[in-house]
Amino acid sequence: MTRKQKRLAMIGAIGGVLLSAVLLVMFALRDEIVFFYSPTDIIVEQKARPGERFRLGGLVKEGTIERNGQEILFTITDTEKDLPVRFVGILPDLFREGQGVIAEGVMESGALFAADNVLAKHDENYMPKEVADTLKEKGVWQGEAK
Repeated sequence: MTRKQKRLAMIGAIGGVLLSAVLLVMFALRDEIVFFYSPTDIIVEQKARPGERFRLGGLVKEGTIERNGQEILFTITDTEKDLPVRFVGILPDLFREGQGVIAEGVMESGALFAADNVLAKHDENYMPKEVADTLKEKGVWQGEAK
């Protein structure tokens, strides 16, 4: 085997190992990737199927919070469409009407989003980036430009 052939074999072997590593990482993470959608994306564009895990973001609609023991029902809106959410557990302290939130979970039948994790803003200047971008696209952003 000549020097050139040895070098090409070594480059090919390194390329094969790198390709294998990338494929293993992609395979391991395929169930961990969670997409972000707004209520309009779900209702109008139907981007998520029932049972598919994703994040739903928007504002908590005024007058929609109902508490039944540990179960909380509320509506997330992007000012165009509304999507009802069911969450069982303890909400963040700063969760309230009119605030930006991201709920992570799955769509149930009947257009109800079953959240198992709810994230709320943590101070008066913060809104989750995905929610802010969606509100800017809809033309209803009221925050400060940074």
